[in-house]
Amino acid sequence: MAKDFMEPMEPTEPMEASRYESRPVAVPARGRRTVVMLAFEGARLLDVTGPLEVFSAAARLGGRYEIQIRTPDGRGITTAAGTRLSADGPGTAADPPSLHTLLVPGAEELTRGRFPPGLLDAVRTLAARAHRTASVCAGAFALAEAGLLDGRRATTHWRHTGTLAARHPTLSVDPDALYVRDGSLYTSAGVSAGIDLSLALVEADEGPDLAREVARDLVVFMQRPGGQSQFSVPARTPRPRHDALRVLLDEIAADPAADHSRTALAARAGLSSRHLTRLFREHTGATPAAYVEAVRLEAAQTLLANGETATATARRTGIGSDESLRRLFLRRLGVTPSAYRARFRTTTR
Repeated sequence: MAKDFMEPMEPTEPMEASRYESRPVAVPARGRRTVVMLAFEGARLLDVTGPLEVFSAAARLGGRYEIQIRTPDGRGITTAAGTRLSADGPGTAADPPSLHTLLVPGAEELTRGRFPPGLLDAVRTLAARAHRTASVCAGAFALAEAGLLDGRRATTHWRHTGTLAARHPTLSVDPDALYVRDGSLYTSAGVSAGIDLSLALVEADEGPDLAREVARDLVVFMQRPGGQSQFSVPARTPRPRHDALRVLLDEIAADPAADHSRTALAARAGLSSRHLTRLFREHTGATPAAYVEAVRLEAAQTLLANGETATATARRTGIGSDESLRRLFLRRLGVTPSAYRARFRTTTR
């Protein structure tokens, strides 16, 4: 979900929306907003093209956007998908003297601390002239490495939130948000979340009518339900060195529906409940109950994605009833079990 996003919107003239086609939405006749995508060698293609498609559609439908692709050295680049993209100029050029929005895409190499030559300098140069700066997916690693996110809140792809938090301990990383705003800095989650963020930026600039028309034109959610946790499966806890705890974690994973209450776990391990809780916190970062719940949720996600019914899923995972399963999914993932199953089981209708 979006976090603390709203900023004052400029007034727009309402225009009746067609149910079947997108129409330009009337906007005030003011100066154009320059949107710069800072692409680089190996950038993820959709991180670049997804947001640009949103702003391009917004411009076509009446928004005041001028789009540029810049690279650290001004030369064309090859994306991770092998697609070649040309550039409108280098990221360190004196022009434009100011820009409205800087967008920084992601790449797997950024999560490993490997940044293309000139990228961080270009980020700093363009961000200093930008009204706002936003990253897509692992682009947050470039913003953080450039020093823009010190002491801020941010997010990135669910696979890499832990790495981002560990590498930049002053950051407060939200692992579930689709995008996060902290002042004039915006970060978004994995890949397609750049589209969610871009729609929100268009809405902040031009109002909801134009953003809604863009969403309809692209056939995407105006506001996607749930956060990015629904797309992830919790990473397995590293194997603990404590023998008794290691056995318990294996038992929980092998049979999530068994009795894994704190009392039962302590008895099987021959430990006091208090000692057991301390070991769980030390080695998993969670209480026994929270850890068991996370494993059951993971098992439920797998069963539903494989076509199992909600009733059978609740029973087989130890969650209990349909209603308990529903409450857990809404609390942890922001979607119902039926919506999750429909979303992830197949791409056909």
